This record gives sequence, structure tokens and C-alpha cells, in this order.
Amino acid sequence: MDRPFRFAAVVREAESARAWADKARRLEGSGFDVLLVPDHLVGPRFAPVAAMTAAACATSRLHVGTLVFANDYRHPAVLAKEAATVDLLSEGRLELGLGTGWMAADYVSAGLALEPPGTRVGRLAEAITVLKGLWADGPFTFHGEHYRITGLEQWPKPARRPHPRLLLGGGGPRMLGLAAREADVINLGMRVRADGTGPDGMDGGLEAFLAKVDVVRRAAGDRYDRIELGTSIQQLGVRRPDEPWSAADSSRQDETPQVLLGTRQDITDKLRYWRDTHDLSYFVLHHERDLEAFTPIAEELAGR
Repeated sequence: MDRPFRFAAVVREAESARAWADKARRLEGSGFDVLLVPDHLVGPRFAPVAAMTAAACATSRLHVGTLVFANDYRHPAVLAKEAATVDLLSEGRLELGLGTGWMAADYVSAGLALEPPGTRVGRLAEAITVLKGLWADGPFTFHGEHYRITGLEQWPKPARRPHPRLLLGGGGPRMLGLAAREADVINLGMRVRADGTGPDGMDGGLEAFLAKVDVVRRAAGDRYDRIELGTSIQQLGVRRPDEPWSAADSSRQDETPQVLLGTRQDITDKLRYWRDTHDLSYFVLHHERDLEAFTPIAEELAGR
């Protein structure tokens, strides 16, 4: 694939509406393509829909999205209407990130049942069918194991047709297979434990990372050339301790593009290597603390 680089940054909160808008405008003016917000019920993070809408209204080019909406927290009919509204108000700039939901602290604190991974992935697959069906024209009916939709037609429709860009993240073979079949963007991550307590200690390292790329390539088939493949940059320049509030575990990822240590030139060369050799072109900056160091790199490589 010969894809240009696209860069996104995860932004979690600000002290005021003006400060949030300023963050969005700074991203837009500094080589970034997308502002992403997370979706957790605990921790220092804005609620996604309001945050995305405010960022979109403060900018004109910047795409907005989620990394990622937890499917278990919203019925897909509700999310379909919310997402279509954000896409319309942003004039087609929504990049809708979806996942199963996984963090045990969210489920325990909110009194939600954390069901087995297979159940959650199956429910997410049905949710994607519902979303795409409700974004299409005409009444939509779907009777699945998890959702039942009968003759529902929603307005508004998304500005981007046939639907907003869909981002799926994951590290296990079931999630990667689903992403390969359905997503426009895939964010390669580490598998998480079935109990939602953090990354799977058996995952990690270069071999495992490259195996995930191969899973996507084989599962996507003819779709592969239309998928933007990427990952989250968790360490940049000089290694720092992983943030205590973050579920990221970079300890085994030094040989992967999730850890980019060294000089600006070292990092630029590594990004080009991963794009030119392994097809990764969509890179997400995981920590706001790294924005100042990464901005000149994004400005140099954006769109190339």
C-alpha cells in the first residue's frame, strides 16, 4: 500500500470550554488530522459526544472521533442517532471508534455485567450491522441474538455516505478479524485479560505485533488495500513510566511502533519504516504530554 501518514491525538479533558476549543485548534494547526476522545465511566475524561461536537465546532478541517466507544454502554440505535448528528454537524468529519468495552473498573463501578469476551465481540458485530443499517436509507429491521430492530428509520442521516469512517481497535484474533471485515481504520493494540483488569501478560513484543498485521491482511482479503492500519504511540523520545490512570503497558513493546525512542530523526525514520514495510500509516499519540515533541514530526510527515 502507498498510503499517506495520518496522525491523531487522544485528548481527554480541559478546564473550560475555551481551553478545550484551543486544544482542538492547536491540533488542527500542527499536522494532526484527528482528535480522539476515550470512553470510560471512571477517570479524568470528558464524555465523548459533547467533547467531539465542541471540538468539531471549534475547527474546520480537524476530524473528531473516539478511541473507542464501548459498545456495552449504549444501545446501537442510540449511538447511531448520536453519531449521525455529530457527523452532520461536523460536515462529515466523524471517525467513529468502536470496541466491546473491557475495563473492569467501569463495569464494577456502574454495576454492569462484564460478560465473556466472545459474547462481547458477538454483540459488537451485531451492533455494527445495526449502525450501518440505520445510517442507510429506508426502514431497517434486524433480529439478532443481542438486538432487535423493527422497521426503524432514523434522522438525521450522516453527512458522509454511506456512513462515517469506522475505526475498530483490538489485539485478539476475533476482534482483528471483525475489524478486517468491517473497519476503515484498525488500531492494533494488545489483547486484554478476559476479566478486564489490563493487558494480557502473554501478549506483547515484535513477533506478536507482526502476527496481528498478518491476521488483518489474511482476514481482510480484497479489502486490505482500503484499510488504514495503525497503532497508538505510548512512549516517545525518552522512556517514561506509564501513567497510573492509563491501561497501557509499554514494557514489552520496544521493538514495535508503540514505543518510538531516540531523536526526532530516529522517530521519523521508524515511522517511515513501519509505513513502507508493514503498511502502518495511522498513528495515534496516546499521551498529551508528548504533543510538543511530536508536533514537528507530524508537521514534517503529514500527508506524505
